[in-house]
Amino acid sequence: MINTLYNLDTLGTPTAFFLALLIGIGFGFALERAGFSSSRRLAGVFYFTDMAVVKVMFSALITALLGLSYLVAFDWIHLDQIFLMPTVYGAQIMGGLLFGVGFAMGGWCPGTAAAGMAAGRIDAFVFLVGTVGGSILFNELFPVIRSLYTAGDQGVQMAYDSLGISRNAFILAFTLVAVVAFWLVEWAEKARTGCSTYLGTPFLKAFSLALVVVAAGLFVLSPAASQSSDEKPGTIGVTAPEEKTLMADVDRARDHIEPEALADRLMAGDPDLVLVDVRPAAEFNAFHIRGAIHVLLPQLAETLQPHKNQGRIVLYSNGMTHPAQARDSLQRQGFGNVYLLTDGLQGFRDRCLKPVSLRPEPVSAPAAARINAWRAFFTAPAPLPARAGIASPPGNEAKPRVVETDWLAARLEAPGLKILDLRPQPEYNTSHIPGSLSLNVESLRGNLGGVPSMLLPAPMLAAQFSLLGLNPADAIVVVTGDKVHDATLVGMGFERLGHLNFAILDGGYAKWAQEGRPTDAALPAVTASSYPAQPAADPFTVDYRFVSSRIGKPDTAIIDVRPADFFTGKKSDEARAGHIPGAINRPYTEDVISGTNKVVTFKPLAALAADYARMIPSKDTEVIVHCRTGHQASQSFFVLKHLLGYTNVRWYDAGWTEWAARSELPISNETRGDSPAK
Repeated sequence: MINTLYNLDTLGTPTAFFLALLIGIGFGFALERAGFSSSRRLAGVFYFTDMAVVKVMFSALITALLGLSYLVAFDWIHLDQIFLMPTVYGAQIMGGLLFGVGFAMGGWCPGTAAAGMAAGRIDAFVFLVGTVGGSILFNELFPVIRSLYTAGDQGVQMAYDSLGISRNAFILAFTLVAVVAFWLVEWAEKARTGCSTYLGTPFLKAFSLALVVVAAGLFVLSPAASQSSDEKPGTIGVTAPEEKTLMADVDRARDHIEPEALADRLMAGDPDLVLVDVRPAAEFNAFHIRGAIHVLLPQLAETLQPHKNQGRIVLYSNGMTHPAQARDSLQRQGFGNVYLLTDGLQGFRDRCLKPVSLRPEPVSAPAAARINAWRAFFTAPAPLPARAGIASPPGNEAKPRVVETDWLAARLEAPGLKILDLRPQPEYNTSHIPGSLSLNVESLRGNLGGVPSMLLPAPMLAAQFSLLGLNPADAIVVVTGDKVHDATLVGMGFERLGHLNFAILDGGYAKWAQEGRPTDAALPAVTASSYPAQPAADPFTVDYRFVSSRIGKPDTAIIDVRPADFFTGKKSDEARAGHIPGAINRPYTEDVISGTNKVVTFKPLAALAADYARMIPSKDTEVIVHCRTGHQASQSFFVLKHLLGYTNVRWYDAGWTEWAARSELPISNETRGDSPAK
């Protein structure tokens, strides 16, 4: 999958500016070399003596149309990853008329005028000065012409939806229009000047045929796009009445939620509210509104499907552009319950989290109390880092979501800190870290759909955590014996609930005891809580259908973390021996170092990063990890996502237990698993 600058929300970065500068210089150079630095040649289109502008325009349109369509067909890019221009009839019609008149009078458009000015054209310079002056005038008169600027705003409209035809049919029709245009402009030039470069030539015939063939090829590569939206199963076509309803909701402010209202709902634990952060993963992990879940834009519809037209879905980012685009996309897919957070994350910070003392205007006593309550709920100091590691011993770099014994020892009585001990109960009863709670890791698993040892659904996990007295605001430190994957499996439970404020004690209880740190045998008092369940917080767990669809995909890596003998089929403890075709073997034991006295720690980050970089092309590659029952694979998931920062990691919980038992699924015993066998 190709990540665009728009999708990564990095259009305002120096890198984006540099790329735009290079593209602009290249664009200007191409225009100048093509002769577009001459206003006479540009104006020739109005006299049918030189139709180069029309030819270039249709060439650019058809190249962009077919190129983007093939990228979408190959699943290399999603439409949600690019900026889709909204339809604003009033502004665009008036702007088109002004642009056309200016072109006819001056013989320039802004891009070609820049090329002309670079070539020393005085009239191009005058045109650009007028353009800048007009922009300033527009800014000054904006309060007067605001109504025209927004007149006929219809949001993002797809032409094929408006026409009631499929996307591929529209592309083919537009391509035919472009071919006809190429022939017509050649004919017009010959009729006006007596000569034409390409009319009737083998090149124009071959070029026209090639365009039609390429457009028709989309019907084979992307059959789903060959159906109109109202014919596709599970989708709802956007009709004019639906668009009017959407715009009416916008007009009545029914499409967004104010920060204050959102804060109150979150504090009340509203079960019908799903708050979704669509920013890049790094920004989400650095800071997000408490209770929010993180979903990448391409996975938005799939992840939110269980909440379609149920309750209220609220989208937010730093601003409102991305959420608005996503809301429009979801609305076209039949979601009628999607809202935007007014002014995005920045608005939430300014209106709910800014201290009373820093506000520009006086605040009443009730309002101040309300603000302080919000701040206490949303900005309570978290003892655990989201992405930045805790200071580690010299020579061992800090690891995200991993804490050291000295750090924990200094915070044993910190409010909001809960410690879970996963060792067998006799060991816990004998001696444990003061205040820690005993948790049997197997109590978080059960039989789901006939598959044993599956991580329990969110409501059942929430019930377990409620019995332990846990709350979503708590910082959790997970302590284990010599099985790090026990701790990471519990971590998967917290991930499923959207509770990302957890960390693992590196070296576990064995290291704690070896260092002679305090212990006791007292059972801490627990007051049951009411931990809320958020099923939509789990976009990472996948089933066998999903895994099967990814076999052989060049942009997906399937990693089997079982021991090598089970991967190759020399040993087996399931219905069939072998592995998923195309899978790569990376035993989970290679992520850790076993020391003396059962002290097990993670390998240094540099070593882990080097190992996984040899198997996975990039941090954005889709990675599916599995083992036999999901237990060991949870450790690989933790390493990839939290220690190394891979952004698209999936967890096949049912693993080899389910895959081997389903005789219709292919298996392989080859080293790389690339020879399917039943």
